[in-house]
Order: sequence, then structure tokens, then C-alpha cells
Amino acid sequence: MGDGSVAVVTGAGSGIGRVVARALLGAGYRVALAGRREDALHETLADRPDGDPAALVVPTDVADEEAVRRLFAAVRDTWGRVDLLVNNAGTFGPSGSPDEVPVDGWRACVEVNLTGSFLCAREAFALMRAQRPQGGRIINNGSISAHTPRPGSAAYTATKHAITGLTKSLSLDGRPYGIACGQIDIGNAATEMTAGIATGARQADGSVRPEPTFDAALVGEAVLHMAGLPPQANVQFVTLMATTMPYVGRG
Repeated sequence: MGDGSVAVVTGAGSGIGRVVARALLGAGYRVALAGRREDALHETLADRPDGDPAALVVPTDVADEEAVRRLFAAVRDTWGRVDLLVNNAGTFGPSGSPDEVPVDGWRACVEVNLTGSFLCAREAFALMRAQRPQGGRIINNGSISAHTPRPGSAAYTATKHAITGLTKSLSLDGRPYGIACGQIDIGNAATEMTAGIATGARQADGSVRPEPTFDAALVGEAVLHMAGLPPQANVQFVTLMATTMPYVGRG
């Protein structure tokens, strides 16, 4: 794809979202960058010319239904369509054993990670269904926690397992309209948000050990591959992880 195709990337002001937004822009996409902090979104564009017509900065809290509506209305009004949504915005939420997790922290995590992804998918789906030519692609960031939890991560892990269900439902419901949906599950990409993992991460046996990481730019390459497939093909699920991270097997 590329060649002026229109993408929306949430959580584009840091981490994986920043990497993906830059990769899409570099590949010729027009990209709407969504995130809560406008200054951080502009930092993502630091290497781009001022007033870049291929970039649209839209400060957005994905847990806010009206804010999400404004995001996609801005994309429609600017470029007339949306070809790709990368549902990336997320929060780790509260940590601790289930009896220690505050209910308001649980709810806040669900609102961002799950409801936020649904709200963005809902708006993208409506545009993709109505536009001509019809169709598009949604890529959800599931995380390794869509498969296997870390200790003390009930809220985050539950939302990421739920993202898998959302991905499958979007794939099924999108078939009549040419809307594909896939999921990328990322383990230990090196970003500012995961810097602590390389120093020491709590393991299932209670120990704290450093874990390997990999260059986050590889996530951008993987998303470009998924996004660039022709309409008749879809990467349903892909797991991209540091080769020796304690995930496969018993650690």
C-alpha cells in the first residue's frame, strides 16, 4: 500500500505508536496521529517538514467517545477516507494481586485498552463501509499478554485477551465490506515504556531478572507488511518478540 493511502495511528506520541507512525509516513502513507498529548505527537514528526501535508495531528483520548468521533471526522474532512487503523493506544494499568487492584484503576484500564480500541474500530469501520472504493484494514496491538500474563497484571492481561476477541469479531463482521482485521502481539520491543524490562522484570517464580529486548523499528516493518497486503490476504495474528525472552516454555 502507501501511495497516499490514509492511516490513523493511536498512541502515536510515544513508544510503538511513534515507531509505526514514522514507518507509515516513510512508506508514503498519509497519517493521522492521535494521542492525548499534542506536544508528544509533534515530537513524533520532528524529522518531518513543518506543515507536512501527509501528517495530521489530532489530540485524542481514545476512551472519550466524542473525541474519537472528532478524530475520524477530521480524517474524513481532510482526506475523504481511511484505509488503515492501527489500534495501538494503551496503558499498563494497575499492578498487584487481584485483591490489591483498585476497581477504579481496573475500569480506567478497560476504558483505554478495550473500549478505546472498540470506539476507534467502530468509527473506522463506519467510514470504510461507506467509502468508495469500499473497505480497509484494522490492525490491533494485542501484546504478548493477549496470550500469557505477567505476574500482577490482571487488568492489562484481561483487556489484551479481549482485544483478541475484538480482532476476530471485526474480521468476521468486516467480510461483506472488504474490511480486514489483524493483530500484532509484541513482546519486549525496546521503547521508553519498556525500559524497565531490560533492567529487571518480575518472573512467575517471584524472582526479578532482566529480559532481552529487540529494536522497536522491527515492529514498524511488521505493520507495514501487514498493511501492505492486497485486499484478498490478511495476517490474522502475528507474534513478534525478542528471540530469547521467557515466553515459550517455562522461562
